[in-house]
Amino acid sequence: MGSLKAFDAATTPVRDINQFLHGDLNGIEKVTIDNPDGAHNLAVGLNAPVAIDIHGHAGYYAAGMNKDATVTVHGNAGPAVAENMMSGRVHVTGFASVGAGASAHGGLLVIDGDAGLRCGISLKGGDIVVGGSVGSFSGFMAQAGRLVICGDAGDGLGDSLYEATLYVRGRIKSLGADARIKPMTEADIAAVDGLLKAAGLDYSAREFKRVSSARTLYHWNADAQQEY
Repeated sequence: MGSLKAFDAATTPVRDINQFLHGDLNGIEKVTIDNPDGAHNLAVGLNAPVAIDIHGHAGYYAAGMNKDATVTVHGNAGPAVAENMMSGRVHVTGFASVGAGASAHGGLLVIDGDAGLRCGISLKGGDIVVGGSVGSFSGFMAQAGRLVICGDAGDGLGDSLYEATLYVRGRIKSLGADARIKPMTEADIAAVDGLLKAAGLDYSAREFKRVSSARTLYHWNADAQQEY
């Protein structure tokens, strides 16, 4: 059985914590970080199947560039939590600020509470499940992956959407350019059921609406007298 390593961020600099996490963990399977007090860049750039528990609120870029690790923020997270995540799992038990899961290529980001503006911006293949609502322009230019929103969505949802798929249980204030509501297929229902189960949320996938791209922005259209 692997061992546990504990850090107190009140006395150990974030640079030292991350330097340890980037090294040879020598069988350590779990790391705890106490008293984060909103510190920035906690547990970034991980590249090992280690479990990280951050007991408190985290600042910006928490668990950014994650690969293989499971990171749990027992509190709220600042801007760009799990930004550019490649794989693994990041779980925020509270709320997340702007740009949550930005450019995530893989893995799963779970946010129990609400997420701010531009959740899932430029998503590139990762999955995001938000237990609450999301702010305006979430899913902006999302290229691949899935964003499940159990609450409401703000203005401009899915603006300039590519091949990512958004699922919304609540009210959509407005859709962005080229985003359309389309029928839920059985494949969509199965996908949402699986993501809700993975996030530990007890909703029916049949309550969700599917938002995807109308694909009218893919190509420049001379006939429509479009200009660069």
